[in-house]
Amino acid sequence: MARKKVLRAIKDAEKAASETLSNAKKEAASIISQARQNASEILNSERSNSDSTNQNMLSKARESANSEAKLVSDDGSLAEKNVHDSGKKNRAKAEKLVIDAFKN
Repeated sequence: MARKKVLRAIKDAEKAASETLSNAKKEAASIISQARQNASEILNSERSNSDSTNQNMLSKARESANSEAKLVSDDGSLAEKNVHDSGKKNRAKAEKLVIDAFKN
């Protein structure tokens, strides 16, 4: 009879250990699933933040490039105007030189 009690206690302990192990595996699977879901949410959020940051950086770079291009364009326009004005002043002299060259 004592032997039956011991065997029964061992069997009950094995059953309890098996249930505990099964519950632990279920809980571990649940924890892993939740961790994966959280990681996915974090990745999506950071990807969105990164895209937003990249767009802001591109916009600032475009604005800076446009500003620089305008400065260069303005400098070119000023240089063109100076050459044109200088040409106006010297046009009469150039005409006289060409005509004198044909006369001689």
